[in-house]
Amino acid sequence: MIMPDKILTRRDIENVITVTKDLYLADSIPWVIGYSGGKDSTATVQLVWSALSQLPKEQLKKRVYVISTDTLVESPVVAAWLAQSLARMRQTAENSGLPIEVFQLTPDMDNTFWVNLLGRGYPYPRRNMRWCTDRLKIAPANHFVERVISRAGEAIMVLGTRKTESAARRQVMEGYEKKRVREHLSPSSTMPNAFVYSPLEDWTSDNVWQYLMQHPNTWGQSNKDLLAMYSGASADGECPLVLDTSTPSCGNSRFGCWVCTMVSEDKSMAAMIQNDEEKAWMLPLLELRNEIGAPQEEDKRRRDFRRMDGKIYMHTGNIVHGPYTKATREYFLRRLLQVEQYVQTCGPAELADHPLIRHEELCQIRRIWLHEKHEFDDALPRIYKEVTGRDFVDPECPTNRYFKKREWDILERTCHDAFPQEELLVNLCSSLLDIESQYSLMASRRGVNIEIEKTVRKCFFSDKQDAIDFYQRHHAANDENGQEEVAAE
Repeated sequence: MIMPDKILTRRDIENVITVTKDLYLADSIPWVIGYSGGKDSTATVQLVWSALSQLPKEQLKKRVYVISTDTLVESPVVAAWLAQSLARMRQTAENSGLPIEVFQLTPDMDNTFWVNLLGRGYPYPRRNMRWCTDRLKIAPANHFVERVISRAGEAIMVLGTRKTESAARRQVMEGYEKKRVREHLSPSSTMPNAFVYSPLEDWTSDNVWQYLMQHPNTWGQSNKDLLAMYSGASADGECPLVLDTSTPSCGNSRFGCWVCTMVSEDKSMAAMIQNDEEKAWMLPLLELRNEIGAPQEEDKRRRDFRRMDGKIYMHTGNIVHGPYTKATREYFLRRLLQVEQYVQTCGPAELADHPLIRHEELCQIRRIWLHEKHEFDDALPRIYKEVTGRDFVDPECPTNRYFKKREWDILERTCHDAFPQEELLVNLCSSLLDIESQYSLMASRRGVNIEIEKTVRKCFFSDKQDAIDFYQRHHAANDENGQEEVAAE
């Protein structure tokens, strides 16, 4: 075991490589290595690569899959670094004849960050509503491992997890160690027929940096550049390798989604901007991230008082707000496209074509706005043209054949002039018109009455205060059933 205050020795490294070789040769179970481009996953792939390189070619009989999940909202700096590293890894493995295959995974296009936030109006992720991690990171990786298991029966996941990352991580890892049926292989906590090998389990953050600095990257990516990235993302710009217990480590630098709102402040992006004047182009990214992750009281004003299905929900006497309003979603889309234009124009040359949101995501958002939210004014192509100067190309998306932007404006003006107190009247009328339009194209109108009834229930309230009053009139009966969620009857 490597103690937290111990310098990594050559024997320590050789022991890990020997264990890795023995595990590889012990069976025919394929390996899946998780690679994020960070220090721990880089060291893990590098150790496995070194182990395989030391084996005779005739013993390299089973595949090793290196998978990297692109959330599509990675920091552009990290995304560019990762793309370059994966390309070099793929080419070097092929040239050297190693059984390593490299895959870059992405979330399902209907479940990306922007499709959920801009399309469906999901409020930005927070600690009590962390909807992003599973959709963007866990699901793509799990689906890949499940496919490997379906073909081979089992899989071994090689991960760069370390006990010294946190007390909670140590507790979890030591708990699964007690359940081992084979030495060095713990059962997966989430996937049946999968095992976990953690070659760095007893290493410290400084052990990892020592290894990376003393051993050149095996596929040609610069570990020194990786160190510089971590150093640049630390507030003090420092990243020493041999530290006493009072010295901060680069392990505290956070790399991940540039729009992450799970932390109150994105210190890593702020530090990169502060430490390197060449990264001043990232400032609009940080500003948009902070604007999206506004304080919750401010965020409530940008959201509907109803839930997705039109129900209201009360907690400790306060109404719990639902998805972002139409105006908020359109505003965020416009801001995102503006920041994308800026990054592509003012950022480094390698980001000239880097999208902050993919065309496929924009198409999916448009479909949700048109067909799920019944917003037949079709705002997305108009916003896209106003910001980029280019026409939005999406020929396969059907639009409302009867009603467009002109009709929307007339409806909105009429409703507001005639019934200014009815906040949801535009939503009700536009939805009913769009539903009728959609069903007019169908041979069978079966189900239209259900859709109409759902829409009327969803738009039952005049405004937020009417919804609160409705709840207070009905909450006694619902409280008897242990419920706080109320729908229009």
